[in-house]
Amino acid sequence: YDYYGFPEEAYQINYPGPGAPELAQRVANLLEQKGIAAQIDLSRGFDHGHFIPLKLMYPEADIPSTQLSLIRGLDPARHLAMGRALRELLPENILVIGSGFSFHNMRAFSWGDKVYPDEANNAFQDWLLDTISNPMVSPEEREERLLNWEKAPNARYCHPREEHLLPAFVCAALAGKPGKVVFDDLIFGKRGLAFLWQ
Repeated sequence: YDYYGFPEEAYQINYPGPGAPELAQRVANLLEQKGIAAQIDLSRGFDHGHFIPLKLMYPEADIPSTQLSLIRGLDPARHLAMGRALRELLPENILVIGSGFSFHNMRAFSWGDKVYPDEANNAFQDWLLDTISNPMVSPEEREERLLNWEKAPNARYCHPREEHLLPAFVCAALAGKPGKVVFDDLIFGKRGLAFLWQ
């Protein structure tokens, strides 16, 4: 388990889904062709960003899957390039999940029953919503905004580290079009968003 500080039940979750080594090799090849170093690790288990969404979506663990790690250094430009490099997969019957959270400041979450208004987070979420889902924003402008995400309102308050935000960058660049907002609600007292590209 790649997390800590949660109830014991969180460490008993098991997702025995099959891997997809051929897909992993194709992904690695596509990345390498675009100058993005990729290494396959057949010994690593599934990350919680992989097995939690799949357990909710496919509880029978009957679909092959692979996971793609973030690039060391967390450079937004490299993650946008990663998404563009994977566009060749779009016509195929492959589901890409950019697992993260549009707000990830662990100290700011409301862990109890009380929920406090958070205008700083709302301003960032509004920026992200417009950036990703506005059909008037061109793909080039979308990528430019994401590249400069730290200039968004309260960006570092919402993401002291960007590892939960970058998966959305990969998906946005892969799709090359606006995403549809499919979730806009509170989680642990903080507004969060989820997008779908079809």
